[in-house]
Amino acid sequence: MALWDRIKESASTMQVQLNEKKNELKSGGFRDASMAMCALVAAADGSIDPAERQRVSALIASNDVLRNFPPQDLQSRFDDNCQKLTADYELNKVELMQTVGKLEKKPTEARAVIQIGIVIGGADGDFDQDERAVVKEACFALGIPPHEFDL
Repeated sequence: MALWDRIKESASTMQVQLNEKKNELKSGGFRDASMAMCALVAAADGSIDPAERQRVSALIASNDVLRNFPPQDLQSRFDDNCQKLTADYELNKVELMQTVGKLEKKPTEARAVIQIGIVIGGADGDFDQDERAVVKEACFALGIPPHEFDL
């Protein structure tokens, strides 16, 4: 199987798993960590391309699990996180990783945030090394072994 196909299959599998847990994923902490993860994946290479930002925004709006929250609220949080990363990537990356790490004691939500990162990163069929690295870093912030997600 080609790498491209494995990436698409993995992202699809992650989305199915997320949908199965949709009713458990309604907390404000999950919302905030998810939007932090989306911004971190969008900025994984150290900058946020406007086209990628738009693509991630569209994925957020169309994600079934994230429909537990008002779309304009998610968009506002995602935009704020992107602005922080654009202003000072290194400093604000630490802050957003801390937001993700707050779910460490909530394993269902923590794994769901990692899955969202993989879905967002792999949606274009290219879950690149920078995106994989930021999701792997989030695993460490959550105390989850990255190998659970083939990272």
